[in-house]
Amino acid sequence: MCGIAGIFDGQGQRPPGRAELEAMISRLHHRGPDGRGVLAEGPVGLAHARLGIIDLEGGAQPIHNEDRSVWVVFNGEIFNYLELRRDLEAQGHRFYTQSDTEVLVHLYEQHGEDFVVHLNGQFAIALWDGRAQQLVLARDRTGIRPLFYTNAGGRLLFASEVKALFACAEVPRRLDLDALGQTFTYWAPLAPRTAFEGVLSLPPGHVMTVSRARKTLRRYWDWQFPAAPVPPPVSEQACAEELRELLIDAVRLQLRADVPVGAYLSGGLDSSVITSLIHHHTDTPLRSFSVTFEDDEFDESRHQQALAAWLGTRHTAVQCRRSDIAAAFARVVRHAETPVLRTAPAPLMLLADQVRQAGYKVVLTGEGADEVFGGYDLFKEAKVRRFMARQPDSAWRARILDRLYPYLRHSPATGRAFAQRFFGEGREHLGRPFFAHLPRWTTTRRAWQFFSADVLQRLSTSDPLQAVEATLPAGIGRWEPLAQDQYLEAHTLLSGYLLSSQGDRMAMAASIEARFPFLDHRVIEFANRLPAGYKLRGLVEKHILKQSITGLLPESIRRRTKQPYRAPDSQSFFVDGRPVDYVEDLLSPSRIAEGGYFDARAVGKLFEKCRSGRAIGFGDNMAFVGIVSTMLLHEQMVRAPADAPAPEVAA
Repeated sequence: MCGIAGIFDGQGQRPPGRAELEAMISRLHHRGPDGRGVLAEGPVGLAHARLGIIDLEGGAQPIHNEDRSVWVVFNGEIFNYLELRRDLEAQGHRFYTQSDTEVLVHLYEQHGEDFVVHLNGQFAIALWDGRAQQLVLARDRTGIRPLFYTNAGGRLLFASEVKALFACAEVPRRLDLDALGQTFTYWAPLAPRTAFEGVLSLPPGHVMTVSRARKTLRRYWDWQFPAAPVPPPVSEQACAEELRELLIDAVRLQLRADVPVGAYLSGGLDSSVITSLIHHHTDTPLRSFSVTFEDDEFDESRHQQALAAWLGTRHTAVQCRRSDIAAAFARVVRHAETPVLRTAPAPLMLLADQVRQAGYKVVLTGEGADEVFGGYDLFKEAKVRRFMARQPDSAWRARILDRLYPYLRHSPATGRAFAQRFFGEGREHLGRPFFAHLPRWTTTRRAWQFFSADVLQRLSTSDPLQAVEATLPAGIGRWEPLAQDQYLEAHTLLSGYLLSSQGDRMAMAASIEARFPFLDHRVIEFANRLPAGYKLRGLVEKHILKQSITGLLPESIRRRTKQPYRAPDSQSFFVDGRPVDYVEDLLSPSRIAEGGYFDARAVGKLFEKCRSGRAIGFGDNMAFVGIVSTMLLHEQMVRAPADAPAPEVAA
């Protein structure tokens, strides 16, 4: 794991210099505290901040091929690099390091821009082909590692994080109001849009090639599903056995490192599967980490302790109090570089801090299993809503709602009349690919009532449903409903929020590399070929995954109903009715008016509601956290002087 940055001077008027490359990469020290490297060669400049994980002595970047005509900087890991290296050496390529990075330049020599299809990994790559005078940027299939770019002064600038782009004075610092509206709908802007005007994100599974004559952007991989109906490929038992072998191999590959590797253990099924596979199928010493809460509604420590004892792992738990969340939240936004609607990233950042203090740089996590195997409540909820839509007035059909959200203190299924209205929402869109997501988007979009008149005017012509539909592949309507739901989830919440604001950014804030075996593309492709009933069996989520690990986990864990990871939201920012100082300041009428994003009077009412403990449900909490994080982002990355690092607001 590392940070990368660079410049391509497409017009030949201002070749990049070492000083500006050093300024860019210095902003990414947290991503790579173990070393820096810079290359300035004609129209291109490459910079790298290193977190040493493989080939600690010889893996410094940029790295080149035999005749130095191809150079690369790279953020991430290539898990199948040993196999690729063996094949490349057999074809005559000569290596001068033991790193996974060097595989990239030789693989490019062998396959050109198609080199990415041979990679099993999580990566953001910037490769310079000196002979062709072209820059190649590539991002991994599911969007685990970030890569941003912008055009300024006739040059293309790129980096792992936006703050490195802002090291260049010609890049303007303005929040994108359309992106703000999308964030307060889908939880994140739709790729390639980001929170900032003029700054784009290279979408997952894409390669961009830039030369003086052309710029091309192409997709090399996507989540694909067969047209319905999907017949069972083989018996369920055979599928479960094949899945187990795939997961064992994914874990084996992702344990490759020249430093110790740990694992997150949440107490739920997904992280338990990963830790169990490490324990039963590898010789890696098992070291696990988890986060706990003082609030019983969010705490899973009982399950964490039970599994740690069952596996015999050396385990560390970090308790996160509400005051810890408030104290860390400004740092969260500083690293996320986007508004966030939940406080859930904060405990994960504090957990990463503890991992680093324990001497670890790498952890495996269970992220991705819900998207791949149909684990979210959203998938069950959509199945119920489709079932109810066929007979909307049926009282007995509505009773199935009682089986949803057993872990929520304020469940939308509690009151029958409210539940029927809630789950009937968007019924006119039954059959459209985004049907499953409408309740979440509608709830989140209620926060638009807090936008200022100017922002609402700007957003008045935006249609969130049309914006999403424009991103969908042809033929998605022929997929099974669950497949449509999974595709939308993978391309909005997973890549836009979970792997970014809650994943890469929170781990890298502590210089920790998180790895995700469930997002091995072979696992995804295997799961996508399965019938929906193999994943969501009735209202039992991740059925085939649970079958695949029979005997590897205690039955209480294997059969446990999913409890989504959550953290205290608006209540974290108040102590006995008194707000923490920075929140009171940022949400004051004068500061709200200065920012221009929100209506001061409406925010004031929400502030009082949260202070008095009357904020109930997701809507109020998401609005409050979203407003606080937007104002923090404005303070840290818009108001900050262009020639200075974006500051953190003291908590």
